[in-house]
Amino acid sequence: MKEGKDISSLEEKLLGEDTGKTRFTIDRLLEKWVGEFGRWQLKHFLLVSFAWTLEAMQTMVMIFADHEPDWRCKSNNPLHGSKIFTESGEWLGFDPCSPASSICSMDRSLWEWTRGSSVSTVSEWGLFCAQKYKVGLAQSAFFIGCLIGAGVFGHLSDSSLGRKGVLRLVCILNAIFGFMTAMSPNFWIYSLLRLLTGVSTGGVGLSSFVLATEPVGPSKRGPVGMSAFYFFSLGITILPLLSYFFTTWRLLYVVSSIPSLLYVLLVLPFISESPRWYLVKGRTEEAMAVMRSMAFHNGNILPVNVSLALEEENEQSDVDPFQEVSGSPVDIFRSPVTRTRMVFMLFIWLSCALVYYGLSLNVVNLKTSLHVSVFLNGICEMPAFAITATLLQKLGRRVMLVSTMLLSGFCAVAGSLISSGQGIATHKFLGILQLGCSMLGIFGMAGTYNLLYIYTAELFPTVVRNAALGMASVTGNMGAIFAPLVIVLATVNPGLPFGVIGACGVAGGIVAIKLPETLNQPLYETMTGLEWGETRGKCDS
Repeated sequence: MKEGKDISSLEEKLLGEDTGKTRFTIDRLLEKWVGEFGRWQLKHFLLVSFAWTLEAMQTMVMIFADHEPDWRCKSNNPLHGSKIFTESGEWLGFDPCSPASSICSMDRSLWEWTRGSSVSTVSEWGLFCAQKYKVGLAQSAFFIGCLIGAGVFGHLSDSSLGRKGVLRLVCILNAIFGFMTAMSPNFWIYSLLRLLTGVSTGGVGLSSFVLATEPVGPSKRGPVGMSAFYFFSLGITILPLLSYFFTTWRLLYVVSSIPSLLYVLLVLPFISESPRWYLVKGRTEEAMAVMRSMAFHNGNILPVNVSLALEEENEQSDVDPFQEVSGSPVDIFRSPVTRTRMVFMLFIWLSCALVYYGLSLNVVNLKTSLHVSVFLNGICEMPAFAITATLLQKLGRRVMLVSTMLLSGFCAVAGSLISSGQGIATHKFLGILQLGCSMLGIFGMAGTYNLLYIYTAELFPTVVRNAALGMASVTGNMGAIFAPLVIVLATVNPGLPFGVIGACGVAGGIVAIKLPETLNQPLYETMTGLEWGETRGKCDS
């Protein structure tokens, strides 16, 4: 009998009954006692966001591994470098091997790779000229993998594994697949392993972004979330340095995969699971333990008479705070509120990815050092992140999204109008203007990507947040896959790719006008809470 009373007393203590405990949402605890962004959140954010650097390295390593290296005529070619003339003195052209010739029109015995065949997959497996399409297949395979991984790991992050569990799993898989890729015996095994690497990479950004931003308070969540993208640019800028010192593609894959393994062993043990995930899974005490730790390290004290609730409107309800609340991608389309938001965001993500990768492919055409070009691409995105983060809290999410997409769209349209059917190479000044339009477009898309994650996360409640981000990323990866096909349209008309890219950017900006503003709005935990908040907002207006 005494044991039964003890159990009853314990239940009453945990549930906050007869002890005077008041239940609050996580956002309210952050604002009132814990602190919206203190020392605990800063350390947590930095450790988690390093995963973005790993994702950038796994994504962009293909630029160096799959590039076509420099070649030269063999020195034993007796006609090397000479010109061919007729008996009357008329110049017919260069000899069979000349730096001005194309390797596709010469016999393979006349030329050689400058730094040997092990520099890239192209030189090792002969992926040039008629076989060049295979490079695109391997790169598309990676993005197809990202498409699959974003959906799969997005759901697992919301359901059984949690944010930290998924991050641990995908980093381990990235390291394993990276090492295996370095040992690929042929092109087809290589493509398969790049597909698998894409699957695991697709879960890195989603889980790390949500894990980094969920412990942050409403007023700080925007700037903090957008700062994560600096780590992605950091990964892009590191790759040229690695490629410079590790010159073979196999060694480069090994070196770029080691950080993922080190991250699991040295960083993840110091990262906490999201208290929001604990809460929606019915593990309230574990969520409270994280909140108490946050308050302590931030120099604050969390009162003993407070507890967590999914939403403030449930304070007087009979909902068990230890009961798991689950959600699935299907739930997003059951609710009219989230269904409309999801359809709009899917189109915007598709447009954003197509514009970003489409414009980026044109930058690759610059006749500059590959290492310098990739480094500058990473550096150029950083000002967009800083400007967007600064204006986000002043202008709001919707205004910034519309502005950056329209900027990119109109710049691409301008680039299309500048294009000449006679070829841009004959108009150097116009070519410089078109390059400027392209760079401004990339600048705008970097800003768009910077706020898309935080905006999408704030539009959906915790139970389906990662699922929503997963579906959005899936659509974005489709845009990445389509981008090379759009670039091919240049064979029809030089201005057509820019026209398609510009139309997508402008259309995405127009659609974004219909989305609600989320600046300083509550981050809801459940579908019911979101619908209740939407109804209350309409009544207040």
